[in-house]
Amino acid sequence: MSDIPKKEQLFQLVRSNPFVSQQQLADQLGLSRSAVAGHIASLIRERRLLGRAYVLPASRTVLCIGAANLDRKLRTLGVLRMATSNPASATETYGGVARNIAENLARLGTPSALLTAVGMDSAGDALRKHAEGAGIDMTGSLKLPGSATGTYTAVLDGAGEMVVALADMALYDHITPAFLADRQPQRAAASLVVADLNLPEASVALLLGDAQRGSAQLVIVAVSQPKMDRLPRDLRGLRLLILNRGELEARAGRALPTEAHVREACRTLQADGAQDVIVTCGAAGVYHTVPGDLHWLPAHEIPAADVIDVTGAGDAFSAAVCWSLAQGDADLTRACLRGLQAAALTVQSPHTVSPALTPDAFSAPSPQEQD
Repeated sequence: MSDIPKKEQLFQLVRSNPFVSQQQLADQLGLSRSAVAGHIASLIRERRLLGRAYVLPASRTVLCIGAANLDRKLRTLGVLRMATSNPASATETYGGVARNIAENLARLGTPSALLTAVGMDSAGDALRKHAEGAGIDMTGSLKLPGSATGTYTAVLDGAGEMVVALADMALYDHITPAFLADRQPQRAAASLVVADLNLPEASVALLLGDAQRGSAQLVIVAVSQPKMDRLPRDLRGLRLLILNRGELEARAGRALPTEAHVREACRTLQADGAQDVIVTCGAAGVYHTVPGDLHWLPAHEIPAADVIDVTGAGDAFSAAVCWSLAQGDADLTRACLRGLQAAALTVQSPHTVSPALTPDAFSAPSPQEQD
């Protein structure tokens, strides 16, 4: 039998899994529930645990919930020809909207955590190890035996623009409302919750309900047009929705050819309960809501020769916007300007998350602010 006191054994178990129940602790330590409760009360008095959620002392994090997968990029070496074999270069990296946002936030110096699902395979092990090295806390994420870690395969043309992408994301259906309810203490301790639409609709609805009841502010980031049906009709509680024009059209159920159409669709989203909306338009720029209207910001002009890879630019934009909100800066125009700076850095990098993205990137005024 271990010579380590039971209270210290209990503390180590909680450190390894902050969401362990008192009954699980009792079973693992051979103690009664009342004895476990006594040790927890003692640790709380000593400030080694904070409150009923067994929250360990730390800075409040931005909690990202959604996809973390292996990204494969295939880039043609010449003009892309359909229905035939094309010479290409191939790379593998770590991706997923929620994971990319979490890593960008970590690079910006913000404590970030990730709730996701990975397989118990080599890719999942490598992804967790990389996250730890990047400063992302993956405590509480699901490890699924018998499931492969998610993959995203993008085909890029010679200019680095995406032609098509294929995603195997079925394992994120395991991020159920019951799973999120078990992680409620971790969600409640966050300064901001950022969820992508790889989550099931019922899970998104749970997050919206919690935000409406006064939990952490919620940002939802769309991931594709087909998954827009995972966004509930009732958006009450949503601080911000970030989506591209095609995804907005999917939500609206019609084409939106003019700015007036985009404005009308955004007003509908706000009538559904969203406080603010950002609509990204690729290399052109972004729309964002302002009180009673819609505001346009052009993207940075990047020479075509300097564009290396557009993968991850949208996630960098979203991360910079969330970084602003987490700093307590409610100015959405300033947040979008930072997002456009982050996106510009990312398209000029071969990495999905640019190493050049640091807090100093926002210290100088952007070209739009200088104008």
